Amino acid sequence: MCGRFVQTTPPAVLAEQFGVAEIIDELENRPDWNVTPRRRVPVVREREPGRRVLEPMRWGLVPRWAKDPGIGDRLINARVESLTTKPAFRRAVARRRCLVPADGFYEWQPVPGRRRKQPWYFRARDGRPLAFAGLWEAWRPEGCSEGPWLVTYVIITTDANRLMAPIHDRMPAILTPEHWASWLDVTEHDPARASALCGPAPDDLLECWPVSTEVNNPAHNGPELIRPVPEAAAP
Repeated sequence: MCGRFVQTTPPAVLAEQFGVAEIIDELENRPDWNVTPRRRVPVVREREPGRRVLEPMRWGLVPRWAKDPGIGDRLINARVESLTTKPAFRRAVARRRCLVPADGFYEWQPVPGRRRKQPWYFRARDGRPLAFAGLWEAWRPEGCSEGPWLVTYVIITTDANRLMAPIHDRMPAILTPEHWASWLDVTEHDPARASALCGPAPDDLLECWPVSTEVNNPAHNGPELIRPVPEAAAP
């Protein structure tokens, strides 16, 4: 799964890297080393064929049919294997796909003899932002035809690659640049074809190291969270 990630690259730089034509709404130009569910971050989607936008969305998918936005707290991840069968995801995977930029992400490893799991930080070896495959939705309370939409997203997960496997059996579905256009394509409505893009990341894409358990507390936020700790050994 993916329960925390890092997004520190400024929106203007993300827009250039992801070929974005428009930045929607005001985006906070604030680095975040501990993105948690319910946090709003810039997300890439295609508004119309070939035209990408960068838009703030809240983490935790709220389907259009939801009675209460609280359902989003249980929908921060979506297993790629269930995208076409779960009601919360099957319409979005056909029509509302997005990319979630991330400078890195955390995962927790069980440690024999210790109550606390050991957090690890993962990032691209070249230091560039990653692109998580995601789905998005826009929600309003039932019967409400005016007022702002609540725009939310979910991060898709897939099987672990060789680097991740010693730590966790799942990982975010990370799309490399040659697959961005196919994933975002608003004219492609075949869920199976889209889902096929969400396999494990190449084994040589990422690097990782153990970090402090300070990241466990959502109130902690700063570059110290991703600094290596010497007492844990790498897999």
